[in-house]
Amino acid sequence: MQFPLVSRSGRIRKLLMESKDSKISRLNLSGVPGGPHAFEQAAKFCYGVNIDISLANIATLRCAAHFLEMNEEYSEKNLESRTEAYLKDSILPSIPNSITVLHHCQNLIPISEDINLVNRIINGIANNACKEQLTSGLSKLEHNFPPKPAETEINSDWWGKSLALLNLDFFQRVLSAVKTKGLKQDIISRILINYAQNALVPVKGSTISDLDMQKKQRVTVETIVSLLPTQSRKSSVPIAFLSSLLKSTIAAGGSTSCRCDLERRIGLQLDQAILEDILIPVNPHGNNHSPLYDTDSVVRIFSMFLNLDEDDVDDDEEDNRRMRNDEGEMVYDFDSPGSPKQSSIIKVSKLLDNYLAEVALDSNLSPSKFTALSELLPDHARVVQDGLYRAVDIFLKVHPNMKDSERYRLCKTIDCQKLTQEACSHAAQNERLPVQMAVQVLYFEQIRLRNAMNGVGGHNQFFFGSINGPNRAGSGAGSGCISPRDNYASVRRENRELKLEVARMRMRLTDLEKDHVTMKQDLVRSHPANRLFKSFTKKLSKLNLLFRFKDGGSKANSESKLLFQKRRRHSVS
Repeated sequence: MQFPLVSRSGRIRKLLMESKDSKISRLNLSGVPGGPHAFEQAAKFCYGVNIDISLANIATLRCAAHFLEMNEEYSEKNLESRTEAYLKDSILPSIPNSITVLHHCQNLIPISEDINLVNRIINGIANNACKEQLTSGLSKLEHNFPPKPAETEINSDWWGKSLALLNLDFFQRVLSAVKTKGLKQDIISRILINYAQNALVPVKGSTISDLDMQKKQRVTVETIVSLLPTQSRKSSVPIAFLSSLLKSTIAAGGSTSCRCDLERRIGLQLDQAILEDILIPVNPHGNNHSPLYDTDSVVRIFSMFLNLDEDDVDDDEEDNRRMRNDEGEMVYDFDSPGSPKQSSIIKVSKLLDNYLAEVALDSNLSPSKFTALSELLPDHARVVQDGLYRAVDIFLKVHPNMKDSERYRLCKTIDCQKLTQEACSHAAQNERLPVQMAVQVLYFEQIRLRNAMNGVGGHNQFFFGSINGPNRAGSGAGSGCISPRDNYASVRRENRELKLEVARMRMRLTDLEKDHVTMKQDLVRSHPANRLFKSFTKKLSKLNLLFRFKDGGSKANSESKLLFQKRRRHSVS
């Protein structure tokens, strides 16, 4: 073989041997990976021209060498062995280099899979990531202090950002490999967040108009959700990221299982959420009269939080409580007002009240759904119900045409005994509320006033006496411990304020009672049987007067004269 290309390439040699034309001058090599440029590089190598092997062409040259069968069987130090040596020395030991080469392998499918190049690079990334994590952990132990946040970012997952270059299939395989090898969940979470920011299209509104884009978005978000770390109350996945995934899932028409998974994850961390996290737009499906927000999803999220079992509490939290008990320190009762669970419920109640005030502005939201949201939390969740009252008042103002039965049921969700003085004053004058609630507010306000004047207890003792305890200050729900002197001064100040308002409240109550009497009188007058009885009574009285006039006319005249004389005499005297 006098031609170097023929001597080094087994494929070209076989094509020439199979050809019946001894003077063949053209061969069909259209299937060379990388196209003409890759074949040109291989031909230069065969003729002894020095070629530069780099990150940009190593994957192409390795696949071209396999296609052309340029291995050791036909020539020593052939192109296949040269590329293999470069992979082992410069690519596989480095995570960034491996990710770059893996990105180029996407355009070399299926031959890059056939020669096991993709799997080797993915396994190399996983092994190196875990080695790097182990080295970082050992360095912390040696120095006995944690590294700075910036150092953690550089030493742990600085390579994670470059994973955004990969397509979804390769990214999923890399993440599955590093999870199997034991990479920390917080690093995996940051990698997923970075990839989602680059792969998912920002949702404008609640739908995606392009069908192809919607399908791609749905597959991407469902894959990312499947790669999330294990669910727990102390998950490393930020709740803001989970909320954005849920919004993207709804906009892209994701599967029910994907939505339920995200709703459960958000429910587990609901005490860490802010209002923006639960304002989830609804997919209208072309309906212009649909509500703005998906309240059904929020109901499921809050129900998930309220139905948490003790099994959902992390083991380390249980161990911490057990250690505090062994050391004789204060141990929380899980359902006591000062316990961590009660503190979380109070945070969630404030979140729900803010959510109710926001969705109450939606004129398309039905009263039944708003009432269902208002009834979600248990009685002990809200220490003060001013937030709930404010939300209900907004809803009544935006929905003036509600039925009386719906209005009454909605207002029943408010416990008037848990309203502050300011809220009670507003409710007593609020014409949007049913009369029954206004009377109830005035009734409890008078009881509170009587107790305050008699020295039975202050405002907080009457309304919150059953839930205020010694641990209330620890949970952030009450006002903390105050001295008797401060308490007495507070009661006196409240008494002065209440005395100024008692007259107005009594007048209001009197007006309501008059309205009630007037309504009853109107009802009696409007009844048909009452009208018939009244007309019959009038006729009977006329007949009676007639008979009395005929029988005693003379006597009546004499008596009338005598009476007139007496009156006249009295007037003169």
